[in-house]
Amino acid sequence: MPSHDWLLHRLRGFEHEEAIIWQDERIPYGHLIREIQRWQQVVSDCGIRPGECVAIHGDYTPDVCALLLALYRRACMVVPLSSTPEVHHADFERRANVSARFAFDETGAWSLSRPEAGSLHPLVRQLQQLGAPGLVLFSSGSTGEHKASLLNFDKLTQRFQRATRHGYRTLFFLLLYHIGGINTLLHTLSHGGTLITAPNRRPETICQTIERHRVQLLPTTPTFLNMLLISEAYAAYDLSSLQLVTYGTEPMPASTLRHLAKVFPQVRLKQTYGLSEVGILSPRSQDSGSLWVQVGGEGYETKIVDQTLWIRAETAMLGYLNAPSPFDADGWLNTGDVVEQDGEYLRILGRRSEIINVGGEKVYPAEVESVLLEMENVTDVMVQGRANPVTGQVVMAHVRPEREEDPDALRRRIRRFCKGRLAAYKIPVAIKIHHEPLHNSRFKKSRANPEVSFL
Repeated sequence: MPSHDWLLHRLRGFEHEEAIIWQDERIPYGHLIREIQRWQQVVSDCGIRPGECVAIHGDYTPDVCALLLALYRRACMVVPLSSTPEVHHADFERRANVSARFAFDETGAWSLSRPEAGSLHPLVRQLQQLGAPGLVLFSSGSTGEHKASLLNFDKLTQRFQRATRHGYRTLFFLLLYHIGGINTLLHTLSHGGTLITAPNRRPETICQTIERHRVQLLPTTPTFLNMLLISEAYAAYDLSSLQLVTYGTEPMPASTLRHLAKVFPQVRLKQTYGLSEVGILSPRSQDSGSLWVQVGGEGYETKIVDQTLWIRAETAMLGYLNAPSPFDADGWLNTGDVVEQDGEYLRILGRRSEIINVGGEKVYPAEVESVLLEMENVTDVMVQGRANPVTGQVVMAHVRPEREEDPDALRRRIRRFCKGRLAAYKIPVAIKIHHEPLHNSRFKKSRANPEVSFL
């Protein structure tokens, strides 16, 4: 059996089980298999050849999932993008040399267009010569340029082919153009679980969906979990089906984790770790209330160099389509994440590029954010460094209050609250009040240019 045919074979073993719940429609695995095969025929009839770079503009729908898997089986280079038009999409398609574009609207209707593609990147040609499917994922750009990672789709799925585990009723939260969303799709379907979609990602809607469809697993971000706690939407719904909440993409504030453990004592809280460059690792948390994890798993090697996490992985990308390779000669990737180490356990402190240097003293944004999130009338916080002619940098806090409060009074209250809880150099010198969300469309803090826009 060709290496990328195994998934359809696996899905047939769950033929009568629920594969996807979308807009309250329950779609069994047997129907999903037929849809994958139908889309394979559509792709072939449209003249799309193996090895072509194909963009999919769409969110979670059965058709989008079936098309993505059909393109995978046809050994195409899949470029998943959101359905919402974004200024970066044209550049993304150009970078990936997209020659076919499937666009889905909010009703599920689709159209195919053929953008003019340039010359293929040598890394794409390398995959074509292997006859292997590819996956192109773009970074969020939260700390700089959007980088295009090209992964061997076969290698990415091998971990699911090798082992079978319990399939959860999983809420589709992380989007398909995110490595976490791809991991959710593959993990859930390859283990016979059920993918459950929500109309939007507001806390009330997510809680309502968990109650209605007895969701067992919620993969999400610390930013969303903080929003959930602030909203207290969890108190209005029956969330007793929830067994596991996984979180990643950014550091988890310690105060948020403590609050979560208190509100959901029956739920296992698990930190995940993944990068588009290497895939999703399988960390093991010390316990539900701990930020200390063992990072690694089959197919992954880790080492700590100068307090920074390095990873070598079987699933590593071939490289960037728009930047030099980040791997060293031995295949190691410097993740840029600074960690503390205690035996086999690590605590991820944040990106080295985000560390604030105040007169030679290091400040980790997550530590300050964790303290500020304990304040009354503070819904969200994003901390970064601001240039200063005397100390090099000072701490700047972007704060979103829950309700209207005099800005000067809030600033004074923040500084008073921090005294005794943070060293003097960690206390925010500059405080900007916001009334819009402090995260991007991936529910992740945007540190690249927060003065402009977050969504």
